Amino acid sequence: MSEEEEHDCDCPPEGLPAYMGTFADLMSLLMCFFVLLLSFAEMDALKYKMVVKSLDDAFGVQREVTADAIPKGTSIIAQNFSPGDPRPTPLKEVRQDTIDETRDALKVKMDAKDLAEQQAKEIAEETEKFKQALEGEIAEGLIDVESQLSRIVIRIREKGSFQSGDARLNRGFVPILQKINDVLSKTDGQIAVAGHTDDIPINTPRYRSNWELSTSRATSVIHVLLQSGEMSRERFVIEGYADTQPLVPNDSTQNRAKNRRVEIIVLKSELGEGVIKSIENLNTQYDAIEGEVSKAQ
Repeated sequence: MSEEEEHDCDCPPEGLPAYMGTFADLMSLLMCFFVLLLSFAEMDALKYKMVVKSLDDAFGVQREVTADAIPKGTSIIAQNFSPGDPRPTPLKEVRQDTIDETRDALKVKMDAKDLAEQQAKEIAEETEKFKQALEGEIAEGLIDVESQLSRIVIRIREKGSFQSGDARLNRGFVPILQKINDVLSKTDGQIAVAGHTDDIPINTPRYRSNWELSTSRATSVIHVLLQSGEMSRERFVIEGYADTQPLVPNDSTQNRAKNRRVEIIVLKSELGEGVIKSIENLNTQYDAIEGEVSKAQ
């Protein structure tokens, strides 16, 4: 072949292509980068054992190789790291919130306070009515009237009302119960009639225990209160406690006489019902406020 033909031939240049140098540098840098990442990493011992175990199972290695030391890198960043000083980022605009988030809670508290004061006033007024209607009986020691939180207690003593060991009401005590009925018919709330005895056991053909005696006495009182027909039967609840709730210790004749009693308890609506109604009104009134007002448990 002549020299002219050799120059006209389109042959590749001798040696490696020019891009191989750049490619080799890039691969070297990538390898250094991943080696550097590995040196920064701290391996979890538990995960390392799990990986080794999974590899053993995958490749069918039957022998157990104990690793004396788990390889882990040392992080230069973690050793020399120091937290920065946090500083608030000032806003360039001034914002004003026009929604008072506490007004609902404040209103509920005010409503609860008003309801409590109103309920206490009503209970005091009704207690005074009972005392005025039964003034003579209270003076004779036949009846006690007192208020306890959200209820009124009319305590009928055994003296003059029942014979010892009997649940039949004395005829002379019926007019007193009619006075109580006149005041009860003008009040609202549920009425619980509870019978109580002393700690002396009783076992007669009519009453096997103090439980039956206390319940029978409460039943006798309810029968008289319902005779007028002014009050609904759904308002009444019968309770018999025998000697489980004494007023005073059963250690003397006088104390046992105090514990033998029938209590007429007027249960007023609890304060929580009024607060719940107030919360419902707030939720209806402030529909635009996100969320709902709820009663704390």
